[in-house]
Amino acid sequence: MSTIPVGILGATGMVGQQFIALLANHPWFRIAWLGASQRSEGKPYRDAAAWRLPTPLSEDVARLMVDPATPGRAPKLVFSGLDSSVAGEIEGAFAEAGHIIVSNSRNYRMEETVPLLIPEINADHLALLSGQVDAHGWKGRIVTNPNCAAVVLAMALAPLRQFGLKTTMVTTMQAISGAGYPGVASWDILGNVIPYIGGGEEEKIETETKKILGCLTAGRIELHPVTISAQTTRVAVANGHTGSISVGLEHRPPIEAIIEAWTSFRGRPQLLELPSAPSQPIEYLTHANRPQPALDVDRGRGMTVSVGRLRLCPVLDFKFIALGHNTIRGAAGGAVLNAELMHREGLL
Repeated sequence: MSTIPVGILGATGMVGQQFIALLANHPWFRIAWLGASQRSEGKPYRDAAAWRLPTPLSEDVARLMVDPATPGRAPKLVFSGLDSSVAGEIEGAFAEAGHIIVSNSRNYRMEETVPLLIPEINADHLALLSGQVDAHGWKGRIVTNPNCAAVVLAMALAPLRQFGLKTTMVTTMQAISGAGYPGVASWDILGNVIPYIGGGEEEKIETETKKILGCLTAGRIELHPVTISAQTTRVAVANGHTGSISVGLEHRPPIEAIIEAWTSFRGRPQLLELPSAPSQPIEYLTHANRPQPALDVDRGRGMTVSVGRLRLCPVLDFKFIALGHNTIRGAAGGAVLNAELMHREGLL
Protein backbone atom coordinates (compact mmCIF):
# COMPACT_ATOMS: atom_id res chain seq x y z
CA MET A 1 0.00 0.00 0.00
CA SER A 2 1.40 3.41 -0.98
CA THR A 3 1.86 5.88 1.87
CA ILE A 4 -0.15 9.08 2.23
CA PRO A 5 1.90 12.32 2.14
CA VAL A 6 1.27 14.55 5.15
CA GLY A 7 2.33 17.99 6.29
CA ILE A 8 3.05 19.39 9.74
CA LEU A 9 2.20 22.95 10.77
CA GLY A 10 4.25 24.29 13.67
CA ALA A 11 6.89 21.71 12.86
CA THR A 12 9.69 23.27 14.91
CA GLY A 13 7.77 23.36 18.24
CA MET A 14 7.50 20.64 20.87
CA VAL A 15 4.26 19.16 19.52
CA GLY A 16 5.56 19.46 15.95
CA GLN A 17 8.67 17.51 16.92
CA GLN A 18 6.53 14.84 18.56
CA PHE A 19 4.55 14.55 15.31
CA ILE A 20 7.80 14.00 13.42
CA ALA A 21 8.97 11.35 15.90
CA LEU A 22 5.67 9.45 15.82
CA LEU A 23 5.37 9.56 12.03
CA ALA A 24 8.99 8.56 11.34
CA ASN A 25 8.15 4.91 10.59
CA HIS A 26 4.41 5.11 10.21
CA PRO A 27 2.97 2.40 7.93
CA TRP A 28 0.35 4.71 6.35
CA PHE A 29 1.68 8.29 6.52
CA ARG A 30 4.83 9.89 5.11
CA ILE A 31 6.10 13.36 6.08
CA ALA A 32 6.33 15.39 2.88
CA TRP A 33 5.99 19.01 4.02
CA LEU A 34 6.89 21.14 7.03
CA GLY A 35 5.47 24.57 7.80
CA ALA A 36 6.54 27.04 10.47
CA SER A 37 7.00 30.73 11.24
CA GLN A 38 8.87 33.25 9.10
CA ARG A 39 12.07 32.88 11.13
CA SER A 40 12.30 29.22 10.02
CA GLU A 41 11.11 29.70 6.44
CA GLY A 42 13.53 28.63 3.73
CA LYS A 43 15.86 26.69 6.05
CA PRO A 44 16.49 22.93 6.13
CA TYR A 45 14.64 21.51 9.11
CA ARG A 46 17.88 20.54 10.84
CA ASP A 47 18.87 24.22 10.87
CA ALA A 48 15.43 25.58 11.71
CA ALA A 49 14.70 23.42 14.75
CA ALA A 50 16.63 22.54 17.90
CA TRP A 51 15.73 18.83 18.12
CA ARG A 52 14.77 18.05 21.73
CA LEU A 53 13.54 14.44 21.64
CA PRO A 54 15.54 11.26 22.37
CA THR A 55 14.30 9.72 19.10
CA PRO A 56 16.90 10.46 16.38
CA LEU A 57 15.80 12.88 13.68
CA SER A 58 15.68 11.06 10.35
CA GLU A 59 17.84 12.36 7.52
CA ASP A 60 14.83 12.54 5.18
CA VAL A 61 13.09 15.01 7.48
CA ALA A 62 16.27 16.83 8.50
CA ARG A 63 16.89 17.97 4.95
CA LEU A 64 13.31 19.03 4.17
CA MET A 65 13.04 22.77 3.56
CA VAL A 66 10.65 24.58 5.90
CA ASP A 67 7.85 26.46 4.13
CA PRO A 68 5.78 29.36 5.42
CA ALA A 69 2.59 28.37 7.24
CA THR A 70 0.36 29.14 4.25
CA PRO A 71 -1.67 26.79 2.04
CA GLY A 72 -0.49 25.97 -1.44
CA ARG A 73 2.41 23.54 -1.42
CA ALA A 74 1.24 21.39 1.48
CA PRO A 75 -0.36 17.94 0.92
CA LYS A 76 -4.06 17.45 1.55
CA LEU A 77 -3.62 16.01 5.06
CA VAL A 78 -1.92 18.36 7.52
CA PHE A 79 -1.26 17.90 11.24
CA SER A 80 -1.20 21.13 13.24
CA GLY A 81 0.88 21.77 16.33
CA LEU A 82 0.48 25.54 16.04
CA ASP A 83 0.22 27.80 19.06
CA SER A 84 -3.36 28.91 19.65
CA SER A 85 -2.36 32.56 19.20
CA VAL A 86 -1.99 31.95 15.44
CA ALA A 87 -3.75 28.63 14.84
CA GLY A 88 -7.26 29.95 14.28
CA GLU A 89 -6.47 32.07 11.24
CA ILE A 90 -3.93 29.68 9.72
CA GLU A 91 -5.95 26.48 10.17
CA GLY A 92 -9.04 28.21 8.82
CA ALA A 93 -7.12 29.30 5.72
CA PHE A 94 -5.88 25.75 5.12
CA ALA A 95 -9.39 24.31 5.53
CA GLU A 96 -10.77 26.93 3.16
CA ALA A 97 -8.14 25.92 0.60
CA GLY A 98 -9.24 22.28 0.75
CA HIS A 99 -6.84 20.76 3.29
CA ILE A 100 -7.87 18.31 6.02
CA ILE A 101 -6.44 19.69 9.26
CA VAL A 102 -5.99 17.41 12.25
CA SER A 103 -5.32 19.96 14.95
CA ASN A 104 -3.88 19.95 18.42
CA SER A 105 -4.82 23.61 18.96
CA ARG A 106 -7.79 24.80 20.99
CA ASN A 107 -9.24 27.33 18.56
CA TYR A 108 -11.95 25.20 16.90
CA ARG A 109 -12.52 22.56 19.60
CA MET A 110 -15.89 23.85 20.78
CA GLU A 111 -17.24 24.77 17.32
CA GLU A 112 -20.55 22.97 16.77
CA THR A 113 -19.49 21.29 13.51
CA VAL A 114 -15.92 20.39 14.56
CA PRO A 115 -15.34 16.96 16.13
CA LEU A 116 -13.44 17.04 19.42
CA LEU A 117 -12.18 13.53 19.08
CA ILE A 118 -10.89 10.73 21.27
CA PRO A 119 -11.55 7.78 18.93
CA GLU A 120 -12.11 5.22 21.69
CA ILE A 121 -14.89 7.39 23.12
CA ASN A 122 -16.66 9.30 20.36
CA ALA A 123 -15.67 8.05 16.91
CA ASP A 124 -19.25 8.69 15.80
CA HIS A 125 -18.68 12.45 16.22
CA LEU A 126 -16.87 12.40 12.86
CA ALA A 127 -20.36 12.72 11.39
CA LEU A 128 -20.16 16.42 12.29
CA LEU A 129 -17.74 16.96 9.40
CA SER A 130 -20.52 17.13 6.85
CA GLY A 131 -21.82 20.33 8.47
CA GLN A 132 -18.60 22.30 8.02
CA VAL A 133 -19.36 23.33 4.44
CA ASP A 134 -22.55 25.13 5.44
CA ALA A 135 -21.13 26.50 8.70
CA HIS A 136 -17.78 27.78 7.37
CA GLY A 137 -17.72 27.35 3.61
CA TRP A 138 -14.58 25.23 3.84
CA LYS A 139 -13.56 22.99 0.96
CA GLY A 140 -11.55 20.99 3.47
CA ARG A 141 -12.22 19.95 7.06
CA ILE A 142 -10.90 20.44 10.60
CA VAL A 143 -10.81 17.76 13.31
CA THR A 144 -9.42 18.54 16.75
CA ASN A 145 -8.08 16.56 19.68
CA PRO A 146 -8.71 17.81 23.25
CA ASN A 147 -6.67 19.64 25.83
CA CYS A 148 -3.98 17.30 27.13
CA ALA A 149 -5.37 17.13 30.68
CA ALA A 150 -8.94 16.78 29.43
CA VAL A 151 -7.85 13.68 27.47
CA VAL A 152 -6.74 11.92 30.67
CA LEU A 153 -9.93 12.87 32.50
CA ALA A 154 -12.27 11.95 29.64
CA MET A 155 -10.60 8.56 29.13
CA ALA A 156 -11.00 7.75 32.83
CA LEU A 157 -14.62 8.94 32.93
CA ALA A 158 -15.92 7.43 29.69
CA PRO A 159 -16.33 3.85 31.03
CA LEU A 160 -18.17 5.24 34.09
CA ARG A 161 -21.04 6.75 32.09
CA GLN A 162 -22.88 3.43 32.39
CA PHE A 163 -23.13 4.00 36.16
CA GLY A 164 -24.85 7.39 35.81
CA LEU A 165 -21.94 9.84 35.96
CA LYS A 166 -23.18 12.97 37.78
CA THR A 167 -20.29 14.96 39.26
CA THR A 168 -16.51 15.09 39.00
CA MET A 169 -13.82 16.97 40.86
CA VAL A 170 -10.28 16.88 39.50
CA THR A 171 -6.99 18.40 40.59
CA THR A 172 -4.27 18.03 37.98
CA MET A 173 -0.51 17.80 38.40
CA GLN A 174 0.72 18.70 34.93
CA ALA A 175 4.16 18.15 33.43
CA ILE A 176 6.36 21.04 32.32
CA SER A 177 6.48 19.68 28.74
CA GLY A 178 2.88 20.83 28.49
CA ALA A 179 4.18 24.41 28.55
CA GLY A 180 6.34 23.86 25.45
CA TYR A 181 10.02 24.77 25.31
CA PRO A 182 11.64 26.32 27.31
CA GLY A 183 8.44 26.10 29.34
CA VAL A 184 8.63 27.19 32.98
CA ALA A 185 11.82 28.77 34.31
CA SER A 186 13.80 26.34 36.46
CA TRP A 187 13.85 28.70 39.46
CA ASP A 188 10.06 28.81 39.35
CA ILE A 189 9.35 25.08 39.04
CA LEU A 190 12.13 23.25 40.93
CA GLY A 191 10.99 22.31 44.41
CA ASN A 192 7.67 24.01 43.74
CA VAL A 193 4.05 23.54 42.69
CA ILE A 194 2.47 26.32 40.66
CA PRO A 195 -1.31 26.40 41.34
CA TYR A 196 -2.22 28.11 38.09
CA ILE A 197 -1.94 27.29 34.39
CA GLY A 198 -2.91 30.08 32.00
CA GLY A 199 -4.94 29.94 28.82
CA GLY A 200 -8.17 28.97 30.53
CA GLU A 201 -6.86 25.50 31.38
CA GLU A 202 -9.46 24.77 34.04
CA GLU A 203 -12.32 25.96 31.85
CA LYS A 204 -11.09 23.81 28.95
CA ILE A 205 -11.12 20.70 31.12
CA GLU A 206 -14.61 21.50 32.41
CA THR A 207 -16.16 22.20 29.00
CA GLU A 208 -14.25 19.98 26.56
CA THR A 209 -14.82 16.84 28.63
CA LYS A 210 -18.60 17.35 28.45
CA LYS A 211 -18.43 17.60 24.63
CA ILE A 212 -16.25 14.50 24.33
CA LEU A 213 -18.60 12.45 26.52
CA GLY A 214 -21.69 13.88 24.82
CA CYS A 215 -24.09 12.19 22.41
CA LEU A 216 -24.48 12.90 18.70
CA THR A 217 -28.17 13.63 18.12
CA ALA A 218 -29.71 15.01 14.91
CA GLY A 219 -26.36 16.28 13.67
CA ARG A 220 -25.28 18.07 16.84
CA ILE A 221 -23.60 17.20 20.13
CA GLU A 222 -25.65 17.12 23.30
CA LEU A 223 -23.15 17.83 26.05
CA HIS A 224 -22.93 15.22 28.78
CA PRO A 225 -24.75 16.53 31.88
CA VAL A 226 -21.88 15.75 34.28
CA THR A 227 -20.87 18.68 36.48
CA ILE A 228 -17.06 19.09 36.52
CA SER A 229 -14.90 21.19 38.84
CA ALA A 230 -11.22 21.39 37.85
CA GLN A 231 -8.13 22.83 39.51
CA THR A 232 -4.85 22.74 37.58
CA THR A 233 -1.27 22.84 38.81
CA ARG A 234 2.16 22.68 37.18
CA VAL A 235 4.69 20.34 38.80
CA ALA A 236 8.35 19.47 38.22
CA VAL A 237 7.68 16.40 36.05
CA ALA A 238 9.04 16.09 32.51
CA ASN A 239 6.17 14.17 30.87
CA GLY A 240 2.82 12.98 32.14
CA HIS A 241 -0.28 14.72 33.44
CA THR A 242 -1.70 13.20 36.63
CA GLY A 243 -5.25 13.80 37.87
CA SER A 244 -6.58 13.27 41.38
CA ILE A 245 -10.24 12.58 40.63
CA SER A 246 -13.45 12.09 42.62
CA VAL A 247 -16.75 11.09 40.99
CA GLY A 248 -20.40 10.98 41.99
CA LEU A 249 -22.52 8.26 40.37
CA GLU A 250 -26.27 7.72 40.28
CA HIS A 251 -25.76 3.97 40.73
CA ARG A 252 -23.10 3.01 43.26
CA PRO A 253 -21.57 -0.14 41.78
CA PRO A 254 -19.09 -2.39 43.58
CA ILE A 255 -15.47 -1.28 43.20
CA GLU A 256 -14.81 -4.44 41.19
CA ALA A 257 -17.41 -3.36 38.61
CA ILE A 258 -15.65 -0.03 38.07
CA ILE A 259 -12.28 -1.72 37.63
CA GLU A 260 -13.85 -4.14 35.15
CA ALA A 261 -15.37 -1.19 33.25
CA TRP A 262 -11.91 0.34 32.87
CA THR A 263 -9.99 -2.80 31.98
CA SER A 264 -12.57 -4.03 29.46
CA PHE A 265 -12.94 -0.63 27.78
CA ARG A 266 -12.26 -0.76 24.06
CA GLY A 267 -13.26 1.41 21.11
CA ARG A 268 -13.19 1.67 17.35
CA PRO A 269 -9.37 2.02 17.19
CA GLN A 270 -8.96 -1.39 18.83
CA LEU A 271 -11.65 -2.95 16.61
CA LEU A 272 -9.94 -1.60 13.50
CA GLU A 273 -6.43 -2.36 14.85
CA LEU A 274 -5.22 1.14 14.01
CA PRO A 275 -1.41 1.43 14.07
CA SER A 276 -1.24 3.90 16.97
CA ALA A 277 -4.01 2.31 19.04
CA PRO A 278 -2.94 0.63 22.29
CA SER A 279 -4.40 -2.84 22.74
CA GLN A 280 -5.60 -1.76 26.19
CA PRO A 281 -6.40 1.98 26.26
CA ILE A 282 -6.93 2.02 30.05
CA GLU A 283 -4.87 -0.03 32.49
CA TYR A 284 -5.72 -0.38 36.17
CA LEU A 285 -2.62 -0.64 38.38
CA THR A 286 -3.11 -2.47 41.67
CA HIS A 287 -0.07 -1.21 43.63
CA ALA A 288 -0.99 1.44 46.17
CA ASN A 289 1.68 3.87 44.93
CA ARG A 290 0.78 3.78 41.21
CA PRO A 291 0.42 5.25 38.66
CA GLN A 292 3.58 7.35 38.63
CA PRO A 293 4.86 9.42 35.68
CA ALA A 294 8.40 8.04 36.04
CA LEU A 295 7.17 4.44 35.84
CA ASP A 296 3.93 4.44 33.86
CA VAL A 297 3.76 7.36 31.42
CA ASP A 298 5.05 5.34 28.45
CA ARG A 299 2.58 2.46 28.73
CA GLY A 300 1.14 1.55 25.37
CA ARG A 301 3.86 3.65 23.68
CA GLY A 302 2.47 6.67 25.51
CA MET A 303 -1.11 6.03 24.34
CA THR A 304 -2.44 4.19 27.41
CA VAL A 305 -4.05 6.00 30.34
CA SER A 306 -3.11 4.42 33.68
CA VAL A 307 -5.56 4.43 36.58
CA GLY A 308 -5.07 3.39 40.19
CA ARG A 309 -5.94 3.88 43.86
CA LEU A 310 -9.69 3.44 43.40
CA ARG A 311 -11.43 3.78 46.77
CA LEU A 312 -14.54 5.19 48.42
CA CYS A 313 -14.83 8.97 48.67
CA PRO A 314 -16.56 10.48 51.72
CA VAL A 315 -17.58 13.59 49.72
CA LEU A 316 -18.67 12.09 46.40
CA ASP A 317 -18.77 8.32 45.80
CA PHE A 318 -15.35 7.15 44.55
CA LYS A 319 -11.88 8.63 44.09
CA PHE A 320 -8.86 7.53 42.07
CA ILE A 321 -5.70 8.66 40.27
CA ALA A 322 -5.29 8.80 36.47
CA LEU A 323 -2.16 9.45 34.40
CA GLY A 324 -1.53 9.99 30.70
CA HIS A 325 1.31 11.14 28.45
CA ASN A 326 0.54 14.75 27.63
CA THR A 327 2.53 15.13 24.39
CA ILE A 328 1.67 11.69 22.98
CA ARG A 329 -1.88 10.61 23.96
CA GLY A 330 -2.67 14.21 24.94
CA ALA A 331 -1.29 15.83 21.79
CA ALA A 332 0.55 14.46 18.74
CA GLY A 333 -0.24 10.77 19.28
CA GLY A 334 -3.92 11.51 19.74
CA ALA A 335 -3.98 13.52 16.51
CA VAL A 336 -2.24 10.74 14.58
CA LEU A 337 -4.81 8.26 15.90
CA ASN A 338 -7.57 10.62 14.74
CA ALA A 339 -6.11 10.65 11.23
CA GLU A 340 -5.76 6.87 11.21
CA LEU A 341 -9.44 6.54 12.09
CA MET A 342 -10.41 9.02 9.37
CA HIS A 343 -8.37 7.06 6.84
CA ARG A 344 -10.01 3.75 7.76
CA GLU A 345 -13.44 5.40 7.64
CA GLY A 346 -12.77 6.73 4.13
CA LEU A 347 -12.74 10.39 5.14
CA LEU A 348 -9.31 11.36 3.78
